[in-house]
Amino acid sequence: MPRRTARRRRHTVAAVLAAASFLLVPATPAHADAIRIQQWALEAMHTDAAWRSGQGTGVTVAVLDTGVDDTHPDLEGQVLAGKDLIGFGAERGDRSWARHGTAMAGIIAGHGHGFDRSDGVLGIAPEAKILPVRVILEGTDPARAKARSSKGGALAEGIRWAADQGADVINLSLGDDSESAHPEPGEDAAVRYALAKGAVVVASAGNGGEKGDNISYPAAYPGVIAVTAVDRYGTHAAFSTRRWYATVSAPGVDVVIADPDRRYYEGWGTSAAAAFVSGAVALIRSAHPDLAPAQIKKLLADTARDRPQDGHDDARGYGFVDPAAAIAAGAKLPRADLTSEAAGAASYGKRYFGKGPDVVRETPEPAAWIAPTAGAAGGLLLVAGVLLWRGGVRRIGVPGPRA
Repeated sequence: MPRRTARRRRHTVAAVLAAASFLLVPATPAHADAIRIQQWALEAMHTDAAWRSGQGTGVTVAVLDTGVDDTHPDLEGQVLAGKDLIGFGAERGDRSWARHGTAMAGIIAGHGHGFDRSDGVLGIAPEAKILPVRVILEGTDPARAKARSSKGGALAEGIRWAADQGADVINLSLGDDSESAHPEPGEDAAVRYALAKGAVVVASAGNGGEKGDNISYPAAYPGVIAVTAVDRYGTHAAFSTRRWYATVSAPGVDVVIADPDRRYYEGWGTSAAAAFVSGAVALIRSAHPDLAPAQIKKLLADTARDRPQDGHDDARGYGFVDPAAAIAAGAKLPRADLTSEAAGAASYGKRYFGKGPDVVRETPEPAAWIAPTAGAAGGLLLVAGVLLWRGGVRRIGVPGPRA
């Protein structure tokens, strides 16, 4: 989630990494397949039913984040050549390199490893490709201070670049939900550009549920599928931001994640929830490649399970994401010409479900959307053996294979 030279608050990209942390737990003896057993989200999201139509073949998901470890056994062969829009900070081999981005990529398209690939993390769309775009720094990256004078606009630039590369889905497990957060014209325009190109944009709703439920961007931009977090019982996670822009909910508590250190951790955050939905969208896109972004957003809303009593609420949106139901319902929809401007407009404007972002207000420019963004909106932090940051992540105790 990093960015380069300074420009305005949140564009000053430094460490907008999700702040959600992890509580480390003593390693416990276990077989590698114990990781798969702990992936409760796979069953909760009815992936077996959804995979009858495929596992994401032919779909590219852009992960705008801290970078992705393309050598991780669970992602081997899935990661395309990406782009670094930060240009400084941690590098491969450093502890503060690509942890959050790798975790998100694993949730979306991890395929496991070992015999029959039965070990490690299995993503929601294991045959989809990951396009990594580095637009923020990890929360533990020493270079965060330098980001205050780094290049601004990395997020908007990254969204446009991903759309130009033909990304079918753009995952934004990041955001700014600080008290001074407000719409950035450049980001808003970039989202519209991506939607017009036919890319579905998914973002984490924010981790400010216990800190005032501030509006989070990019989740609140029109056309974006904003995802809140629930636990394995379908209960709204207390940390998950409650706002009108919520589209659907997805797993965001006790989520198993892969790490560049070849170990597995368990954490929480709306970052993870967004990644699960991006994986779900990849399955829908694979089954129905000619559906417009607005159609897919509406499909998710119309087919969500555990719908709130009034049909929609700020905590869970329209309910829990159900990719299998969305795929089935998608077969009945009229097809869109994704190359036309009309399709792009339909993906935004009148087909946006929600009242849209607040009017831009004049406020003092904050130092950056770094720490706020990180901790606030995005989610899953990764830590290594002791409590770091604030929140919860814990190591699951089974090291992955060494690359």
